[in-house]
Amino acid sequence: QVRLVESGGGSVQAGGSLRLSCAASGSTDSINVIGWHRQAPGKQRELVATIRSGGNSGDSTNFGDSVKGRFTISRANAKNTVYLQMNGLKPEDTAVYYCYIYTARPYWGQGTQVTVSS
Repeated sequence: QVRLVESGGGSVQAGGSLRLSCAASGSTDSINVIGWHRQAPGKQRELVATIRSGGNSGDSTNFGDSVKGRFTISRANAKNTVYLQMNGLKPEDTAVYYCYIYTARPYWGQGTQVTVSS
């Protein structure tokens, strides 16, 4: 079993920054993908950013089109923790942000609210 604990959400004005953190514990020996998705009211859940473990080839990152150039994702392997640095936030970034990992199956965090006001 895997447990994901998210932190760092909140409210910010447009143009501001927030940093989300997600700590994974439990059966995390073989995390293939770790990252973030988000869901705004009335919309489908969408990719924000993920890191795919590449073994000897190194990790690779993937970003949703709407956040490219503004958000960065990083990982502290020793602690199975992933960070999402969000800069240049826009009102359309307002959503519940969910931490996500994939080991033998997908796991989701409980979500953290990010609200960006204009």
